Amino acid sequence: MTWDDDTPGVLRLPSGLRLRGRGLRRPLPEGPLPDFGVYLLGRAPEVPWPSTWVRWPDFRLPADPAALRAALVEAHRRAATERVELACGGGRGRTGTALACLAVLDGVPAEEAVAYVRTHYDRRAVETGAQRRFVAAFR
Repeated sequence: MTWDDDTPGVLRLPSGLRLRGRGLRRPLPEGPLPDFGVYLLGRAPEVPWPSTWVRWPDFRLPADPAALRAALVEAHRRAATERVELACGGGRGRTGTALACLAVLDGVPAEEAVAYVRTHYDRRAVETGAQRRFVAAFR
């Protein structure tokens, strides 16, 4: 089962896949728990569900872009049948950047992906120029 459209933080991709973005500094939202998580942090979090961690310091870019790509491909695949969340500390910069990259994987042109995520997830998503350029170059 996947996320409902009215679940807080859910981004619906053009294909219809739904993923939840959130900030880990905020309380866990009420409702169903994720089946799988992708965590974009300087160190791995402890969560009670299957997850993958991508080393990604705040306000920067992922330390290993290939690891990010692999995690996003898996998240995209799993989102067809599972509740998948992406999260960083605040839920905007790194999470927004990863969601924009997922939008590219889903068919949104790279030059439109940040605007897509800002419209459909959080108007302040993707916080830095480097993050915007990373999405624009993501293929």
